[in-house]
Amino acid sequence: MSAPPATPPPTVSITRVDKLRPADLHDLGDAAEQAIRDGGGFGWLEAPTRDLMERYWRGVMLIPDRSLFVGRLDGVIGGSVQLVRPPRNNEAQAHTAIVTTCFVAPWARGHGLARRLIQAAETEARATGVRVLNLDVRATQEPAVRLFESLGFICWGSHPYYARVGEKAIVGRYYYKDLTEPTGQTDPKL
Repeated sequence: MSAPPATPPPTVSITRVDKLRPADLHDLGDAAEQAIRDGGGFGWLEAPTRDLMERYWRGVMLIPDRSLFVGRLDGVIGGSVQLVRPPRNNEAQAHTAIVTTCFVAPWARGHGLARRLIQAAETEARATGVRVLNLDVRATQEPAVRLFESLGFICWGSHPYYARVGEKAIVGRYYYKDLTEPTGQTDPKL
């Protein structure tokens, strides 16, 4: 007897989104809701109503200094990340950007989506002259912490009251990555 044919791995793609189609809004809402319920909801502890979720994503598209990247498995959005540059009046921090609201739905994990989303944000940051990327994360989100550290982000501090889940204070960790160094390590000249 022969073994059944192997299932091919899903097709993974990362794209910067400049306009959200109705199907994109639906996929983003589903993926975000599932990530929130699993504890990785970029700040939300409980999934908001669908109309609030869709307003949030539409609002993201209106902010000029914000780029939205989505990760798809076989064409379905399973995660996203945002790259946020300072407003034009903040000349002192014009060399920086923030990586934020990174999430991957539970069904989409294990395919390298989160890594590729962060790398896409980093690639755009470099292309637009950003020298330093910043991010922060709840210390309890251990897979995200491991991912950021494996990508060369340096933890520079923590905050004991970063977030609150129920009655419990959650520690937050703050990271940066020097994009002027090939390894992403610290550059004292910054």
